[in-house]
Amino acid sequence: MALTAAAVSVRPSSSTLKLPAFSAQTRLLVIAPHPDDETIANGVLIQRVRAAGGEVKLVLLTAGENNPWPQRWLERRLWIGAADRQRWGQRRHIELRQALQQLAVPSAALQTLEWPDMGVTDVLLHSGSRAVEELAAAIRAFCPNIVAMPSMDDRHPDHGSAYVLTRLALASLSDAPLQLAYLIHGHSAHERFVDMIGTPEQSATKLQALNAHHSQMALSGSRMRRLAGRVERYTQVLPASPTSRDALPWRPPTWLRPLLRLSVVDRSSVQTWPWSRAPLQRDGEGRYRLELPDAAAGGPRFARLACALPSLWIFDRWGWCEI
Repeated sequence: MALTAAAVSVRPSSSTLKLPAFSAQTRLLVIAPHPDDETIANGVLIQRVRAAGGEVKLVLLTAGENNPWPQRWLERRLWIGAADRQRWGQRRHIELRQALQQLAVPSAALQTLEWPDMGVTDVLLHSGSRAVEELAAAIRAFCPNIVAMPSMDDRHPDHGSAYVLTRLALASLSDAPLQLAYLIHGHSAHERFVDMIGTPEQSATKLQALNAHHSQMALSGSRMRRLAGRVERYTQVLPASPTSRDALPWRPPTWLRPLLRLSVVDRSSVQTWPWSRAPLQRDGEGRYRLELPDAAAGGPRFARLACALPSLWIFDRWGWCEI
């Protein structure tokens, strides 16, 4: 990675995590599950890379078409069909291009994968290897030296699963770039992070880019401005210690276990079991450990716990962990 390890207009934590100095050689790839994630979590970072002469590419996973309440409000309709969702996704795509224009990112730098909104987890669990390769191909084509991806701690299911997909895709590269994780929904447990501080001009430009997402600002303008107004915080993604016996972070109550499903994914396979049939062992401290052979393809491996019952609550209760 041909970047100098020096702090660039950032506020590091006490752990002294630093970002590389940006230059004309910087190639930043932003992975965004939905239109507006690029601005809310990365608007200042994108501007700083562009101001230094670096290149930015945005890989958009979904069109954000499954967004019913703003659509009902703006279109004055109750029922939303497939054609309506498609039209809404096209509207959000236009807004995204306008936001990127504010951030000095050319339209050619946008690549869309057209995965289903609120369906990235299903893409991962039902067509994992194909989706991983599709994302890996986009990464290889750009050859980034920095990748900004959603955090695994993000409780929006599209964001947590986007992290897993990105990690699996990056594992196929011979020369991995610097990997940074950003968080929008939830709280991070990481102690090592770096804050990207925007100048007043950059903050104003970021707000202009946010305002381009008219469909999202209609009902949630205050929330959107609050999220975008936070300092952009990144944690560095580091590989976990290789082991097949890491303890899972979850201890679900007995009454809930019949409704739970445990999934494990790596570069070569996806496995899902009811909790009662999963290859689990309980240690002396009451923690559950997965008894699995080493991943055939090597690389990272992730587990997800979910309830089989549908819910109106869109956020993950447990989410993903790396094992």
